[in-house]
Amino acid sequence: MGQIKIGRLVMGSAVTNCYFLYREGEKEVIFFDPAAHGDVIFQKLQDAGFSVAAIFLTHGHFDHIYGLAALEELSGAKSYAWEAEKELCEDVHMNVSDLFGRAVTAKVDEYLKDGAEFEFAGIKGRLIGTPGHTAGSCCYYFEEAGILISGDTLFEESVGRTDFPTGSSSTLVRSIREKLFVLPDDTKVYPGHGEITTIEHEKKYNPFAGE
Repeated sequence: MGQIKIGRLVMGSAVTNCYFLYREGEKEVIFFDPAAHGDVIFQKLQDAGFSVAAIFLTHGHFDHIYGLAALEELSGAKSYAWEAEKELCEDVHMNVSDLFGRAVTAKVDEYLKDGAEFEFAGIKGRLIGTPGHTAGSCCYYFEEAGILISGDTLFEESVGRTDFPTGSSSTLVRSIREKLFVLPDDTKVYPGHGEITTIEHEKKYNPFAGE
């Protein structure tokens, strides 16, 4: 099998990173956090010869879900999130979309448990529940490739905000230290905003959660 590769689209007013994983030489992708313009995302993937095998959410904030409905409809792919995020995904106040001009909910097809393993597009992954940014924020770890899709939990030398509904700064720091900093140091971290980093770098230099 080909190596696992990662692509990125930057979408929406919040400049959100939308990632997709695929095996080199294959045409199916796992897509993460369709932030906006699901039709544009679908067309860009189609133009590159890709189809969507599954859609995963790291959390339910508006700037990570605005493109979900259109991408689901056009691709026919099912969507997944951590079960602890169900309430926020389905409430326009909790996901703060009502505060940003266009109320929206995420109609997720299947909610997974913490630690759930899955396989799509020939790629095996694991959901890591990392509450703090929201009660149901999670990350997705792909051991074979050493890749962590961290959403708004862990950024390069920063962490996600915790002043929106269900956020907790102490819970967030604990999630990072206990659930993410135990991963291999060379794990590449792909955050919901900003540039990529590594677990080793964040353990050394993150002023919010570092050692």
